[in-house]
Amino acid sequence: MEWADKAVGFLLSYISLSIFTYYTFWVIILPFVNSDHFIHRYFLPQEYAILIPVFAAMVLLCFLSIFIGYVMLKSKKKKA
Repeated sequence: MEWADKAVGFLLSYISLSIFTYYTFWVIILPFVNSDHFIHRYFLPQEYAILIPVFAAMVLLCFLSIFIGYVMLKSKKKKA
């Protein structure tokens, strides 16, 4: 089990670092590169640099609210 935990941790770290690097390059460096450069083919339009994190935050907030509501309802039923 120890090796599996380390493998999952490494995989999550690698994915997080990859997403961070991609997003940082996309938002900070790409606006200074000419628009006809070939590298622009590998990135979405700049509008999505704001839309994707906002959508992800809204989904996370919704799931968190549903989870908290579920736990509150479940704990209320145990007391009654």
